[in-house]
Amino acid sequence: MPKYKQLTVQLLGGAALSFGPVAFAQDNVGLDEHDDLIVVTGTRSGEAISPDLSASSLTVIDGSQIVNRQVRQVSDVLRDVPGIAVSVTAGQTQLRLRGAEANHTLFLIDGIEVSDPFFGEFDLSTLIADDMAQIEILRGEQSALYGSDAIGGVIHYRTLTGAAAPGLSARIEGGSFNTFNSAARLGGKTGSFDYVLTSSMSSTDGQPNARGGTRNLGSDNVAVAFVGNLQATDSLLFGVVTRYSENSGDFNGSESDPTSPFYGQIVDTPGRRFENTGLYGLVRAELELMDGRWSHRASAQFANSERRSYSGNAQRSGSEGNRLKGSYESTLKFENDAMEHRVTFAADVERETYRNNDQSAFTGKKSNENLGVVGLYELQVGSQASFSAAVRYDDNDQFANITTYRVQGAYLLPSGTGLQAAYGTGVKNPGFFELFGYFDGQFIGNPDLTPEKSEGWEVGITQQFLGGDGKIGLTYFQSRLKDEIFTTYPPPTFAATPANRATLSKRNGVESWLEIDLNDSWRINGSYTYLRARENGVQEVRRPKHIGSIAIDWHLPGDKAGVTLVGRYNGSQQDVAYTDPSFIPIDVRLEDYLLVNLNGRIKVRTNLELFGRVENLLNERYEQVFSFVSPGRSFYAGIRGNF
Repeated sequence: MPKYKQLTVQLLGGAALSFGPVAFAQDNVGLDEHDDLIVVTGTRSGEAISPDLSASSLTVIDGSQIVNRQVRQVSDVLRDVPGIAVSVTAGQTQLRLRGAEANHTLFLIDGIEVSDPFFGEFDLSTLIADDMAQIEILRGEQSALYGSDAIGGVIHYRTLTGAAAPGLSARIEGGSFNTFNSAARLGGKTGSFDYVLTSSMSSTDGQPNARGGTRNLGSDNVAVAFVGNLQATDSLLFGVVTRYSENSGDFNGSESDPTSPFYGQIVDTPGRRFENTGLYGLVRAELELMDGRWSHRASAQFANSERRSYSGNAQRSGSEGNRLKGSYESTLKFENDAMEHRVTFAADVERETYRNNDQSAFTGKKSNENLGVVGLYELQVGSQASFSAAVRYDDNDQFANITTYRVQGAYLLPSGTGLQAAYGTGVKNPGFFELFGYFDGQFIGNPDLTPEKSEGWEVGITQQFLGGDGKIGLTYFQSRLKDEIFTTYPPPTFAATPANRATLSKRNGVESWLEIDLNDSWRINGSYTYLRARENGVQEVRRPKHIGSIAIDWHLPGDKAGVTLVGRYNGSQQDVAYTDPSFIPIDVRLEDYLLVNLNGRIKVRTNLELFGRVENLLNERYEQVFSFVSPGRSFYAGIRGNF
């Protein structure tokens, strides 16, 4: 038995015998309670709000959607969110939110910043979906709340509390490409202690990803997490989160022989593989005074990432990144029968250290420190209106200090019509890899880079219909990015080197979405995004103009059986190819594609369910990145139990 399958058995057993994690967010969301969703991501006040009153563009994916669509990779269900484009290669999954770069979106897991401090972004291929989780996607410039990394928005993956989703659950499945997936979860509440423990594992032999290739690219992914809350007194709460992930797999390199007809394309490269690990942790305390009108929240967190790539037994490249962060938030509430005012002060102290430990070069450890101070005012008028204004000042020891801000408002009319508008600015500091990264003869960092800066605005409208069982929304957005970091290939070596652009990157578009719940048997979710992303008039890469998704779910009363059909359309998009020996990238166009998944499930007992699915039902052949061929039709089946 492979080592990861052995480890999974151990993790599943541990989940069955141990106390599990606790999510400190005070939610009450169950799998079938999507009408009562509350979110915490769009504020620093610690107050949960209804999505209907959020003045930012917000999408919430609940546990029922994850279960019914049989999502294994979180990146797959994010394809159903307006404004998100996903691209996958072997060993790396990226998303671009509203045309922003992959490292412009802040990704949180249970409150922890999980982006790799070295590369500056989070690899979504490492995150296996929990059936009892909630994903909050906040679009638009959010640096006024969260600082650098939040130009495109914020994605928060939240584990449901043990009180909201108690008991032991487990899932196991197998399918095409000798794929084996499993997950287990134990949650509950004992007195004042709320806990959840989760573990997951995925292993596959894979299939070729090179055009005409024959080498199967296998991968293994394992993760374990714990979240716990202790309500010490009526006014004092302690929380803890820990998470460990490990993934490894094969990957291919590109043809480097200029005389080869496949020069610059991905080709079978035996012996190439990678190994990545991540360790994360957070402790938190919350104190309420003055009958809950004055709250204090303090937290400390860390993120450690390590990456290695190999050719045979020899290491080719490697990096280490570490982040330490401390935060304090204090909120004072003033309220009467009609209005609630909240004033919040927040401070974030962060230190990141990095090391490039390639065998060909060693740059030693470098570090960067940042102090961010936030002021936030929020107004909520019953269940009809909200307004907020935030300003943040960042003092950075390597880059110029900067101030970002955001103002936004929302109003819900008695007719069920919602109006929303927002304006904000954002900043993204260069990452260590861009500043000091080094691959012998291939990439040289640029320590003279300056931060990227963005400003954008949006207006939106939503409408309820079918007596509130249906909702539809439309949002127009526009943003400008200054000093965008891009890659140049200067002579005489033509090694890739990052630089700041002198021209503006402009992005605008329309997001629309639809949700219908009918007779407790049908649920329909749809989205469509039109995006125009231009750099000095030229379309930017891996940002399709048109993206659409529809999910139709039908189930019997009591959810005894159900069928879900999911269609995801990705329009044609620009990419770059390095097929010219001059090292000058050549523009190429990737064709559009439609992915259709068909899922089914049936309960054989009250607490036992059989399920199966067909992915890429139409056997579409497509490329998300130039010369990386994506999988064809595949089949999976498994069993899920709740105890």
